[in-house]
Amino acid sequence: MSSEMIIRRYRASDQDVVTDLWSRAVRQAHPFIGGEGEGERARVLREEYFAQAENWVAERAGSVIGLLGLLHGGPGAGDGGGPGTEVGGLFVAPEAQGGGVGRELLEHAAALHGALTLEVFEGNDRARRFSAHLGFTERGRRTDEETGHPLIALERAAPLKSVSWLHLREGRLLSVRTRGNDTFYLPGGKYEPGETAREALSRELHEELGVVVPAEELSEAFVIHDVAHGKSGRRLHMTCFTGGPQDIAPVPGREIAEFAWFDRREARERCAPAHAQVVNRLIAQGRMPG
Repeated sequence: MSSEMIIRRYRASDQDVVTDLWSRAVRQAHPFIGGEGEGERARVLREEYFAQAENWVAERAGSVIGLLGLLHGGPGAGDGGGPGTEVGGLFVAPEAQGGGVGRELLEHAAALHGALTLEVFEGNDRARRFSAHLGFTERGRRTDEETGHPLIALERAAPLKSVSWLHLREGRLLSVRTRGNDTFYLPGGKYEPGETAREALSRELHEELGVVVPAEELSEAFVIHDVAHGKSGRRLHMTCFTGGPQDIAPVPGREIAEFAWFDRREARERCAPAHAQVVNRLIAQGRMPG
């Protein structure tokens, strides 16, 4: 069983291992560029990029396996009026690719800064597929002055941020349905201005179900990234919490039509897409039957 991945700030002591990771990843991604991953491009990475960008690394079992560099106010964030923080670089060690490292780094950037922009070489088919899968759309093209190869500019709107409550009864997950909607969701909703995540969820639970859960009794369980149901492909950043009373008697309020406790099969069949990820996490934690 693999150890948990963490995302942390880049440190100066990471320079050698991150430079090696970048060199190996970029040579694999850009075989059409002569001298990629070495020489002058490596010098610029070490001496300029690490100093100018907001850099994060993904680490597993003490080994750095991914690099994310964010640029603020750079050409990718401003040319053509494109909003958002520019992803100046996203690199995953070749041996760690395909395991969700790049996705987690990008969603980390979105959680911090909202809307994102990035550029990928037209010849980098894998990066183009990866970006499209995560909801990026094309906003322009240009020729890279240094290499002469075409670049595609991409953008993605800020994810919808929400909070949800994980409440289980005999291995079944509490879900709610709003009026005029056939799909069930986890109890919770969006933030109001000035609210913390716990305050937002405490308010939503009282409004939706008449359940009183003080904010300080809520504990963050995990974060889910998925496509927001019914929002034309926009991404969702959903922070899930546990805590509060176990024995509850919900009273549907506001726009809630009904509530129900679902098992694994019912949750996957009747609930919004993000539910599948939630159920998988709960099964892995031994909180729901597999």
